[in-house]
Amino acid sequence: MSLSSNMRQILSLARKESASDIHIVAGLPPLYRINGEIILADRPPLSRDDTSRLAMSLLNTEQRDAFQREWQLCCSVYEEELGRFRVSLYYHAGNPELAIRPIMDHIKTREELLLPEELEHFCRLSTGLMLITGPTGSGKTTTLNYMIDLINSDRRCKIITIEDPVEYVHHQKRAIIIQQELYTDVRSFSSALIHVLRQDPDVICVGEMRDIDTTATALTAAETGHLVIATCHTPDTVQTVERIVSIFPENQQPQVYTQLSNCLKGILAQRLVPSVDKKIRKLATELLMMNPAARKHIRDKELHQLKSVIQMGRKLGMHTLDDSLIILYEAGEITYDTALNNAQDLPEVRSRIHKTPEEQF
Repeated sequence: MSLSSNMRQILSLARKESASDIHIVAGLPPLYRINGEIILADRPPLSRDDTSRLAMSLLNTEQRDAFQREWQLCCSVYEEELGRFRVSLYYHAGNPELAIRPIMDHIKTREELLLPEELEHFCRLSTGLMLITGPTGSGKTTTLNYMIDLINSDRRCKIITIEDPVEYVHHQKRAIIIQQELYTDVRSFSSALIHVLRQDPDVICVGEMRDIDTTATALTAAETGHLVIATCHTPDTVQTVERIVSIFPENQQPQVYTQLSNCLKGILAQRLVPSVDKKIRKLATELLMMNPAARKHIRDKELHQLKSVIQMGRKLGMHTLDDSLIILYEAGEITYDTALNNAQDLPEVRSRIHKTPEEQF
Protein backbone atom coordinates (compact mmCIF):
# COMPACT_ATOMS: atom_id res chain seq x y z
CA MET A 1 0.00 0.00 0.00
CA SER A 2 1.15 3.53 -0.77
CA LEU A 3 0.99 5.56 2.44
CA SER A 4 0.68 9.33 2.71
CA SER A 5 3.81 11.07 4.00
CA ASN A 6 2.04 11.98 7.26
CA MET A 7 0.94 8.40 7.93
CA ARG A 8 4.38 7.06 7.04
CA GLN A 9 5.99 9.40 9.59
CA ILE A 10 3.49 8.37 12.27
CA LEU A 11 4.02 4.64 11.70
CA SER A 12 7.80 4.98 11.34
CA LEU A 13 8.08 6.66 14.75
CA ALA A 14 6.03 3.85 16.30
CA ARG A 15 8.49 1.26 15.00
CA LYS A 16 11.48 3.35 16.11
CA GLU A 17 10.15 3.78 19.66
CA SER A 18 8.77 0.20 19.93
CA ALA A 19 5.28 1.55 20.63
CA SER A 20 2.62 -1.08 21.24
CA ASP A 21 -0.21 1.18 20.00
CA ILE A 22 -0.81 4.44 18.15
CA HIS A 23 -3.86 6.67 18.71
CA ILE A 24 -5.02 9.24 16.17
CA VAL A 25 -7.45 11.58 17.94
CA ALA A 26 -8.75 14.95 16.76
CA GLY A 27 -7.39 17.89 18.75
CA LEU A 28 -4.24 16.08 19.86
CA PRO A 29 -0.93 15.16 18.24
CA PRO A 30 -0.42 11.44 17.51
CA LEU A 31 -0.25 9.46 20.76
CA TYR A 32 1.94 6.40 21.36
CA ARG A 33 1.67 3.74 24.04
CA ILE A 34 5.25 3.00 25.10
CA ASN A 35 5.93 0.63 28.04
CA GLY A 36 2.28 0.90 28.98
CA GLU A 37 2.10 4.71 29.12
CA ILE A 38 0.53 7.13 26.61
CA ILE A 39 3.12 9.59 25.20
CA LEU A 40 2.26 12.60 23.02
CA ALA A 41 4.35 13.02 19.88
CA ASP A 42 6.22 16.30 19.40
CA ARG A 43 3.95 17.32 16.52
CA PRO A 44 1.11 19.82 15.98
CA PRO A 45 -2.39 18.69 17.01
CA LEU A 46 -4.45 16.93 14.36
CA SER A 47 -7.64 18.56 13.17
CA ARG A 48 -10.89 16.68 12.51
CA ASP A 49 -10.14 16.89 8.79
CA ASP A 50 -6.65 15.46 9.42
CA THR A 51 -7.93 12.41 11.27
CA SER A 52 -10.68 11.80 8.72
CA ARG A 53 -8.23 12.07 5.83
CA LEU A 54 -5.73 9.73 7.51
CA ALA A 55 -8.46 7.17 8.26
CA MET A 56 -10.02 7.13 4.80
CA SER A 57 -6.60 6.92 3.09
CA LEU A 58 -6.09 3.44 4.55
CA LEU A 59 -9.32 1.88 3.23
CA ASN A 60 -10.33 0.27 -0.02
CA THR A 61 -13.82 0.73 -1.46
CA GLU A 62 -15.29 -2.34 0.27
CA GLN A 63 -13.82 -1.31 3.60
CA ARG A 64 -15.12 2.26 3.27
CA ASP A 65 -18.61 0.94 2.57
CA ALA A 66 -18.39 -1.39 5.59
CA PHE A 67 -17.16 1.44 7.84
CA GLN A 68 -19.94 3.78 6.77
CA ARG A 69 -22.48 1.00 7.29
CA GLU A 70 -21.21 -0.38 10.62
CA TRP A 71 -19.56 2.81 12.02
CA GLN A 72 -16.56 0.72 13.08
CA LEU A 73 -14.00 -1.43 11.30
CA CYS A 74 -10.83 -3.47 11.79
CA CYS A 75 -8.40 -3.99 8.91
CA SER A 76 -4.70 -4.45 8.28
CA VAL A 77 -2.20 -2.25 6.48
CA TYR A 78 1.10 -3.48 5.06
CA GLU A 79 4.02 -1.39 3.86
CA GLU A 80 7.20 -3.11 2.74
CA GLU A 81 9.64 -1.06 4.86
CA LEU A 82 7.45 -0.61 7.94
CA GLY A 83 5.68 -3.98 8.07
CA ARG A 84 2.09 -4.77 9.01
CA PHE A 85 -0.26 -2.83 11.26
CA ARG A 86 -3.73 -3.62 12.63
CA VAL A 87 -6.05 -0.64 12.24
CA SER A 88 -9.26 -0.08 14.22
CA LEU A 89 -11.49 2.75 12.96
CA TYR A 90 -14.31 4.29 14.96
CA TYR A 91 -16.35 7.50 15.14
CA HIS A 92 -15.77 10.07 17.89
CA ALA A 93 -18.17 13.05 17.93
CA GLY A 94 -19.14 12.10 14.38
CA ASN A 95 -15.57 12.09 13.07
CA PRO A 96 -13.37 9.09 12.12
CA GLU A 97 -10.44 8.34 14.43
CA LEU A 98 -7.92 5.50 14.63
CA ALA A 99 -6.25 3.05 16.98
CA ILE A 100 -3.30 1.34 15.27
CA ARG A 101 -1.24 -1.59 16.52
CA PRO A 102 2.15 -2.53 15.02
CA ILE A 103 2.21 -6.26 14.30
CA MET A 104 5.08 -8.56 15.18
CA ASP A 105 7.36 -9.56 12.32
CA HIS A 106 8.19 -12.99 13.75
CA ILE A 107 6.58 -15.68 15.89
CA LYS A 108 7.93 -15.82 19.42
CA THR A 109 8.64 -19.13 21.11
CA ARG A 110 6.24 -20.70 23.59
CA GLU A 111 8.68 -19.91 26.38
CA GLU A 112 8.90 -16.25 25.38
CA LEU A 113 5.11 -16.01 25.30
CA LEU A 114 4.77 -17.82 28.66
CA LEU A 115 2.27 -20.24 27.12
CA PRO A 116 1.69 -23.59 28.86
CA GLU A 117 3.54 -26.59 27.43
CA GLU A 118 0.25 -28.49 27.13
CA LEU A 119 -0.82 -26.15 24.31
CA GLU A 120 1.38 -28.16 21.92
CA HIS A 121 -0.89 -31.17 22.50
CA PHE A 122 -3.83 -29.35 20.92
CA CYS A 123 -1.78 -28.55 17.80
CA ARG A 124 -1.34 -32.29 17.17
CA LEU A 125 -5.08 -33.04 17.22
CA SER A 126 -6.80 -33.89 13.94
CA THR A 127 -10.37 -33.01 14.96
CA GLY A 128 -12.27 -31.01 17.57
CA LEU A 129 -12.63 -27.46 18.84
CA MET A 130 -9.93 -25.51 20.70
CA LEU A 131 -10.86 -22.10 22.10
CA ILE A 132 -8.55 -19.22 23.02
CA THR A 133 -10.36 -16.67 25.17
CA GLY A 134 -9.77 -13.43 26.99
CA PRO A 135 -10.56 -9.72 26.90
CA THR A 136 -9.46 -7.44 24.07
CA GLY A 137 -5.70 -6.98 24.07
CA SER A 138 -4.93 -10.15 26.02
CA GLY A 139 -2.78 -11.77 23.31
CA LYS A 140 -5.34 -14.16 21.82
CA THR A 141 -4.22 -13.48 18.25
CA THR A 142 -0.58 -13.96 19.22
CA THR A 143 -1.41 -17.37 20.71
CA LEU A 144 -3.49 -18.29 17.65
CA ASN A 145 -0.57 -17.44 15.35
CA TYR A 146 1.83 -19.44 17.53
CA MET A 147 -0.41 -22.49 17.15
CA ILE A 148 -0.73 -21.99 13.39
CA ASP A 149 3.05 -21.73 13.07
CA LEU A 150 3.58 -24.89 15.12
CA ILE A 151 1.12 -26.86 12.98
CA ASN A 152 2.73 -25.40 9.84
CA SER A 153 6.13 -26.58 11.05
CA ASP A 154 5.05 -30.10 12.00
CA ARG A 155 2.29 -31.31 9.66
CA ARG A 156 1.58 -31.74 5.97
CA CYS A 157 -1.96 -30.40 5.93
CA LYS A 158 -4.10 -27.51 4.71
CA ILE A 159 -4.75 -24.61 7.10
CA ILE A 160 -7.36 -21.97 6.30
CA THR A 161 -7.74 -18.89 8.48
CA ILE A 162 -10.54 -16.30 8.52
CA GLU A 163 -9.29 -13.17 10.26
CA ASP A 164 -10.40 -9.63 11.08
CA PRO A 165 -7.84 -8.50 10.11
CA VAL A 166 -4.87 -10.65 9.05
CA GLU A 167 -2.07 -9.64 11.40
CA TYR A 168 0.83 -12.05 10.93
CA VAL A 169 1.38 -13.43 7.43
CA HIS A 170 2.41 -17.09 7.50
CA HIS A 171 4.64 -18.60 4.84
CA GLN A 172 4.47 -22.24 3.80
CA LYS A 173 6.68 -24.63 5.76
CA ARG A 174 5.11 -28.09 5.70
CA ALA A 175 1.47 -27.01 5.41
CA ILE A 176 -0.53 -25.14 2.82
CA ILE A 177 -1.82 -21.93 4.43
CA ILE A 178 -4.66 -19.82 3.07
CA GLN A 179 -5.33 -16.60 5.04
CA GLN A 180 -8.56 -14.74 4.30
CA GLU A 181 -9.33 -11.25 5.61
CA LEU A 182 -12.76 -9.85 6.35
CA TYR A 183 -13.89 -7.20 3.82
CA THR A 184 -10.82 -7.88 1.66
CA ASP A 185 -11.28 -11.57 0.76
CA VAL A 186 -14.61 -12.46 2.40
CA ARG A 187 -17.81 -10.60 3.31
CA SER A 188 -18.51 -12.26 6.68
CA PHE A 189 -17.17 -14.92 9.02
CA SER A 190 -20.26 -17.08 8.65
CA SER A 191 -20.42 -17.14 4.84
CA ALA A 192 -16.65 -17.61 4.59
CA LEU A 193 -16.71 -20.52 7.00
CA ILE A 194 -19.36 -22.34 4.95
CA HIS A 195 -17.23 -21.99 1.81
CA VAL A 196 -14.06 -23.01 3.68
CA LEU A 197 -15.61 -26.41 4.37
CA ARG A 198 -15.71 -26.98 0.60
CA GLN A 199 -11.99 -26.27 0.20
CA ASP A 200 -10.63 -29.50 1.73
CA PRO A 201 -9.18 -27.98 4.94
CA ASP A 202 -7.60 -29.95 7.78
CA VAL A 203 -7.30 -27.02 10.19
CA ILE A 204 -9.68 -24.04 10.31
CA CYS A 205 -8.82 -20.94 12.34
CA VAL A 206 -11.60 -18.46 13.03
CA GLY A 207 -10.63 -15.01 14.26
CA GLU A 208 -13.75 -14.76 16.41
CA MET A 209 -16.91 -16.79 17.02
CA ARG A 210 -19.10 -13.71 17.14
CA ASP A 211 -22.55 -14.79 15.90
CA ILE A 212 -24.88 -17.77 15.75
CA ASP A 213 -24.09 -18.76 12.15
CA THR A 214 -20.32 -18.71 12.64
CA THR A 215 -20.58 -20.61 15.93
CA ALA A 216 -22.96 -23.25 14.56
CA THR A 217 -20.76 -23.87 11.50
CA ALA A 218 -17.60 -24.04 13.64
CA LEU A 219 -19.21 -26.65 15.91
CA THR A 220 -20.29 -28.70 12.91
CA ALA A 221 -16.83 -28.49 11.35
CA ALA A 222 -15.24 -29.65 14.62
CA GLU A 223 -17.63 -32.61 14.72
CA THR A 224 -17.00 -33.66 11.12
CA GLY A 225 -13.27 -34.27 10.94
CA HIS A 226 -11.63 -30.83 11.19
CA LEU A 227 -9.50 -29.19 13.86
CA VAL A 228 -11.08 -25.79 14.55
CA ILE A 229 -9.19 -23.16 16.54
CA ALA A 230 -11.18 -20.05 17.43
CA THR A 231 -11.14 -17.08 19.79
CA CYS A 232 -13.83 -15.65 22.08
CA HIS A 233 -14.05 -12.47 24.17
CA THR A 234 -14.73 -14.23 27.47
CA PRO A 235 -12.66 -14.09 30.69
CA ASP A 236 -12.55 -17.75 31.77
CA THR A 237 -13.54 -21.31 30.90
CA VAL A 238 -16.96 -21.34 32.54
CA GLN A 239 -18.11 -18.09 30.97
CA THR A 240 -16.81 -19.25 27.58
CA VAL A 241 -19.15 -22.26 27.55
CA GLU A 242 -22.00 -20.10 28.86
CA ARG A 243 -21.42 -17.51 26.14
CA ILE A 244 -21.37 -20.06 23.30
CA VAL A 245 -24.60 -21.68 24.48
CA SER A 246 -26.33 -18.33 25.07
CA ILE A 247 -25.80 -17.30 21.43
CA PHE A 248 -28.42 -19.87 20.42
CA PRO A 249 -32.21 -19.75 20.97
CA GLU A 250 -33.37 -21.57 24.07
CA ASN A 251 -34.88 -24.48 22.13
CA GLN A 252 -31.49 -25.19 20.47
CA GLN A 253 -29.38 -24.95 23.64
CA PRO A 254 -29.68 -28.61 24.74
CA GLN A 255 -28.25 -29.67 21.38
CA VAL A 256 -25.39 -27.17 21.74
CA TYR A 257 -24.49 -28.51 25.18
CA THR A 258 -24.30 -31.99 23.62
CA GLN A 259 -22.22 -30.75 20.68
CA LEU A 260 -19.76 -28.99 22.97
CA SER A 261 -19.45 -32.01 25.25
CA ASN A 262 -18.54 -34.11 22.20
CA CYS A 263 -16.25 -31.83 20.18
CA LEU A 264 -14.63 -29.38 22.62
CA LYS A 265 -10.99 -30.30 23.30
CA GLY A 266 -9.84 -27.47 25.51
CA ILE A 267 -10.09 -23.82 26.51
CA LEU A 268 -7.15 -21.51 27.14
CA ALA A 269 -8.19 -18.27 28.87
CA GLN A 270 -5.64 -15.44 28.87
CA ARG A 271 -5.02 -12.21 30.71
CA LEU A 272 -2.06 -9.82 30.47
CA VAL A 273 -0.99 -8.25 33.77
CA PRO A 274 1.72 -5.63 34.46
CA SER A 275 5.19 -6.82 35.39
CA VAL A 276 6.99 -5.69 38.53
CA ASP A 277 8.73 -2.80 36.72
CA LYS A 278 5.54 -1.92 34.78
CA LYS A 279 7.52 -1.91 31.52
CA ILE A 280 5.97 -5.04 30.02
CA ARG A 281 3.00 -7.30 30.69
CA LYS A 282 3.07 -10.93 31.74
CA LEU A 283 0.67 -13.60 30.56
CA ALA A 284 -1.55 -15.31 33.12
CA THR A 285 -3.61 -18.25 31.85
CA GLU A 286 -6.33 -20.73 32.74
CA LEU A 287 -6.34 -24.09 30.98
CA LEU A 288 -9.12 -26.65 30.75
CA MET A 289 -8.30 -29.93 29.01
CA MET A 290 -11.40 -31.96 28.31
CA ASN A 291 -11.77 -35.34 30.05
CA PRO A 292 -14.79 -37.57 30.82
CA ALA A 293 -15.71 -35.52 33.90
CA ALA A 294 -15.64 -32.22 31.99
CA ARG A 295 -17.72 -33.71 29.17
CA LYS A 296 -20.31 -34.97 31.64
CA HIS A 297 -20.57 -31.61 33.40
CA ILE A 298 -21.11 -29.76 30.11
CA ARG A 299 -23.63 -32.31 28.88
CA ASP A 300 -25.51 -32.06 32.20
CA LYS A 301 -25.26 -28.23 32.24
CA GLU A 302 -23.20 -28.31 35.47
CA LEU A 303 -20.77 -25.64 34.29
CA HIS A 304 -19.84 -24.51 37.80
CA GLN A 305 -18.16 -27.92 38.23
CA LEU A 306 -15.57 -27.16 35.51
CA LYS A 307 -13.42 -25.29 38.05
CA SER A 308 -13.26 -28.48 40.12
CA VAL A 309 -12.21 -30.43 37.02
CA ILE A 310 -9.35 -27.99 36.48
CA GLN A 311 -8.26 -28.19 40.11
CA MET A 312 -8.37 -31.99 40.06
CA GLY A 313 -6.38 -32.00 36.82
CA ARG A 314 -3.40 -29.95 37.99
CA LYS A 315 -1.06 -32.92 37.61
CA LEU A 316 -2.08 -33.13 33.94
CA GLY A 317 -1.23 -29.46 33.36
CA MET A 318 -4.62 -27.90 33.94
CA HIS A 319 -4.62 -24.74 36.03
CA THR A 320 -6.84 -21.85 37.05
CA LEU A 321 -6.05 -18.19 36.47
CA ASP A 322 -5.35 -17.89 40.19
CA ASP A 323 -2.78 -20.72 39.97
CA SER A 324 -1.03 -18.81 37.20
CA LEU A 325 -1.02 -15.53 39.11
CA ILE A 326 0.48 -17.19 42.18
CA ILE A 327 3.25 -18.76 40.07
CA LEU A 328 4.04 -15.37 38.48
CA TYR A 329 4.12 -13.71 41.91
CA GLU A 330 6.40 -16.34 43.44
CA ALA A 331 8.76 -16.06 40.46
CA GLY A 332 9.07 -12.32 41.12
CA GLU A 333 7.40 -11.45 37.79
CA ILE A 334 4.41 -9.52 39.22
CA THR A 335 3.69 -7.73 42.48
CA TYR A 336 1.51 -8.94 45.34
CA ASP A 337 -1.05 -6.22 44.55
CA THR A 338 -1.21 -7.25 40.89
CA ALA A 339 -1.86 -10.86 41.89
CA LEU A 340 -4.69 -9.84 44.22
CA ASN A 341 -6.19 -7.28 41.82
CA ASN A 342 -6.55 -9.94 39.11
CA ALA A 343 -7.56 -12.86 41.32
CA GLN A 344 -10.86 -14.66 40.75
CA ASP A 345 -11.02 -15.91 44.35
CA LEU A 346 -9.32 -13.17 46.37
CA PRO A 347 -9.40 -14.83 49.84
CA GLU A 348 -8.02 -18.10 48.44
CA VAL A 349 -5.17 -16.40 46.57
CA ARG A 350 -4.24 -14.32 49.60
CA SER A 351 -4.27 -17.45 51.76
CA ARG A 352 -2.23 -19.55 49.32
CA ILE A 353 0.43 -16.88 48.85
CA HIS A 354 1.07 -16.92 52.60
CA LYS A 355 1.35 -20.71 52.74
CA THR A 356 4.48 -22.71 52.01
CA PRO A 357 4.74 -24.18 48.49
CA GLU A 358 4.03 -27.68 49.86
CA GLU A 359 0.74 -26.48 51.38
CA GLN A 360 -0.62 -24.64 48.35
CA PHE A 361 -2.02 -27.44 46.24
